[in-house]
Amino acid sequence: FVPGDTINIVQVGGIDVALAICEDLWRDGPSAAAKAADAALLVVPNGSPYEADKDDVRLELCARRAREGECVLAYVNLVGGQDELVFDGDSVVVDAGGEVVARAPVFEEGLMVVDLDLPLATSTLEGPVDAGDGTTMTITRVDLATDPLPAWRPLVPGIAVPLQDEAEVWAALVTATRDYIEKNGFASVVVGLSGGIDSALVSTIAADAIGPDRVHVVGMPSAWSSPGSVTDAEDLARLQGLHWSVFPIAPVVDAWAPLQLTGLASENLQARVRGTTLMAMSNAHGHLVLTTGNKSELATGFSTLYGDSAGGFAPIKDVPKTLVWALARWRNTVSYAIPWASIDKPPSAELAPGQLDSDRLPPYDVLDELLDAYVEQDLGRAELVARGFDAALVDRVVRLVDLAEYKRRQNPPGPKITSRAFGRDRRLPITSRWREPS
Repeated sequence: FVPGDTINIVQVGGIDVALAICEDLWRDGPSAAAKAADAALLVVPNGSPYEADKDDVRLELCARRAREGECVLAYVNLVGGQDELVFDGDSVVVDAGGEVVARAPVFEEGLMVVDLDLPLATSTLEGPVDAGDGTTMTITRVDLATDPLPAWRPLVPGIAVPLQDEAEVWAALVTATRDYIEKNGFASVVVGLSGGIDSALVSTIAADAIGPDRVHVVGMPSAWSSPGSVTDAEDLARLQGLHWSVFPIAPVVDAWAPLQLTGLASENLQARVRGTTLMAMSNAHGHLVLTTGNKSELATGFSTLYGDSAGGFAPIKDVPKTLVWALARWRNTVSYAIPWASIDKPPSAELAPGQLDSDRLPPYDVLDELLDAYVEQDLGRAELVARGFDAALVDRVVRLVDLAEYKRRQNPPGPKITSRAFGRDRRLPITSRWREPS
């Protein structure tokens, strides 16, 4: 798409209304043209996808454009999910001074009615005007209704209170998951429930999205699963009223014994048996398989192709591990849904005796800070080391991220909540000999 060079002024009820669309608002032209046309109202319909903290940026932009255009501005945004994008609504009306007049809730469909006292149209200016950015825009006019509207008792508009950070992200994940399930015609979902925090969070998101009666969770313990993990998974299913079943995978894994698999090959086999089990249940019953990998794991390749990455939708693929914990704790403040044992236990894939994530990865608080700098902020090795990160750790993590691109390409879609979601915003070739210089 290319920016348009025309602004339409539509007269409705004797009021001149200027129209701009979505990203037009980020350019200087439309507000300058609206001012030149003496428009009383600038309406901006949007399909602007959600990102954490984007609402503050949008609001500041709306206020600035209203002041520049010397008119009321109505920012109207889409609500709902579409594949990896989720739209948060957060429609807002600001006056010519940039002050909020009305604001709609986030992630809720609805009708916001706002009464505005606007001046009647007087200008007839048409043709090219200075857009304020070195270009021109052409004003065109259409009269739909020139008679002023009758006076009536005005409504008092409401200003929705912004959600706190975790609540906002939760609403985004629930909206995206619900709309993917509903709009693609799935009656139910299935999740491999390990007793760990990631699968617990995904199961809870699904239950909040479509109701617990449509969520099936399966415990698939192996020879290395701790009794506590099975108990924690069962406790979560009971707490939320999910459909719970158990399928021990040890007999299936043992069938591969003649191959004498050891080490990583043996660990990946267990994950693939679980993935095959879930896909078989999907084929048999029509469930959508939800995967449980988080952004920290996807970044570093800490997952198994055709194992825990096998499925149809990945609700937390753009959620760093530290945020996974924060969301779980926040969700328990709403109602107790996730056993504290699942939140507090050291993370482990339990694919080998005594295994912990920390055996192969740095602590997640350190890892996520480094990943934020490398992935979200696009800092190179030298800049990362200058930030104070250990050089050896930087080399190790950067290498993991770069080598895992081929895995990320084969993951299912999932909601984007950051500015640098893998596969959509951060797109790199798989085949490349370039590496961050050490």
